[in-house]
Amino acid sequence: MANGDEHAFSELFNTHHQLLGAHIFRITDSVELAEEVVQDVFLKIWMSRETLTTVQNFRAYLFVISKNHALNCLRKVAKERIHQKTLEENILPFATEENPGLDGYYSLLDEAIDHLPPQQQKVYLLSRHNRLKYDEIASQMGLSRETVKKYLQGATHSITAFVQSNMDISAMIILISTFFSKKL
Repeated sequence: MANGDEHAFSELFNTHHQLLGAHIFRITDSVELAEEVVQDVFLKIWMSRETLTTVQNFRAYLFVISKNHALNCLRKVAKERIHQKTLEENILPFATEENPGLDGYYSLLDEAIDHLPPQQQKVYLLSRHNRLKYDEIASQMGLSRETVKKYLQGATHSITAFVQSNMDISAMIILISTFFSKKL
């Protein structure tokens, strides 16, 4: 395989992918994430196949790099969830109709949502406006739960970036002062 033999790679994949998938599932507790990690790991192996000649125990090597990749993916998911939760808990609750200074913020949010790709926009609206769960959105749109999750994470990041880059300083001050006055 180190010499680019696709048949050898195919045999290697067929020999190890199910066992590796089960191992990664125990770490991630997600079928979709386990499948993604297994694909990524084998892609990484193929892309750096020339270095395999130095590997003494391929199975141990495979399990170590897959565990590391799975943990990195879990860290990324956790960071995205924390980011999303922070946004929802610290900023969005103060964007109420009783705060007229936040009208610009509402407009900016609407504009940010309008800039999302159609599928991402639909997932975001079903989640935030209709309060549907990932599984319900996945079923309604014919997507996997993980795809819904990724669309929602991407939408949240895009909206946050758009609002941050387009909010003028006065609106930012109003939003921050409203946040702190509510906290006190």
